[in-house]
Amino acid sequence: MGRTRENKQVVIDDLKQILSESQLALVIDYQGLSVAEITDLRRRLREKGSICKVTKNTLMRIAVEEDDNWKPMSQFLAGTSAFILVKEDLGGAIKAYQAFQKDTKKTEFRGGVMQGQALNEDQVKALSELPSKEELIAQAAGAINSIATKLAVGINEVPASLGRSINEIPSSLGRVLAAIEAKKKEEGEAA
Repeated sequence: MGRTRENKQVVIDDLKQILSESQLALVIDYQGLSVAEITDLRRRLREKGSICKVTKNTLMRIAVEEDDNWKPMSQFLAGTSAFILVKEDLGGAIKAYQAFQKDTKKTEFRGGVMQGQALNEDQVKALSELPSKEELIAQAAGAINSIATKLAVGINEVPASLGRSINEIPSSLGRVLAAIEAKKKEEGEAA
């Protein structure tokens, strides 16, 4: 039994909604995958804040045709397509797919789309090597902490330096007075 027009529109609207929440879309050929394998891929992706959607190319084409961000996906829509829609962890989702692909050797990467740009496999691989959101936050926190530490050391050095200077005053004063006394004795003996 085929889909009704209303049913197809619901699927298209659902695809548009998911795409609007996604940062990256990957198109893969899933031919030859068993139900258990596609379920395994979906589980791996879910852990990374992504989903794997299997739908007809025609429905995806309709969903992306009016959206400039996703329109380049049309060039990858042929054969048996599955769509990995990445919402959160770009690197984690790509790595999860790459690990799945390595384990099963059954999927073929067709292309990706991000911010209106079609991406090839090398470009997607480069995205996976970027630091994760958590790593970037840790790096920023480390840099901020470093600045605060240096500032605290600098601020602490001001009173310490002042204290050393104040402690030096009596001994410096003593040397000055001794020099003056020596000068007076020299002048008195010369006279």
